[in-house]
Amino acid sequence: SVTNEGRMLMFPLTDLPRLARGKGNKVISIPSARVADRVEFVVAIAVLTNKDTLTVHAGRRHHNLKPSDLEHYQGERGRRGNKLPRGFQNVDRIEVISKTSLKPEGE
Repeated sequence: SVTNEGRMLMFPLTDLPRLARGKGNKVISIPSARVADRVEFVVAIAVLTNKDTLTVHAGRRHHNLKPSDLEHYQGERGRRGNKLPRGFQNVDRIEVISKTSLKPEGE
């Protein structure tokens, strides 16, 4: 998950429990005062494998994070997350570039 302030946190999907009756999970920690004022909020959440590359889009610029680069952003669910590199902290969107090629059925 990535916030508009440029904080990114990655954690295993198995750490995200399925709650009953539509209750929510805290994915990344954002101070309550910043949430209330809509200063900081989650921009995007993506699921990727350990071989995928993540592209962070900030304005006209983009930055590719290889699997080795993504290790810096791994942590426990519900933590604050680490800052993205300078110049890429005002995140517009993220994009997963998969290394696994999916072939259509029948080939």
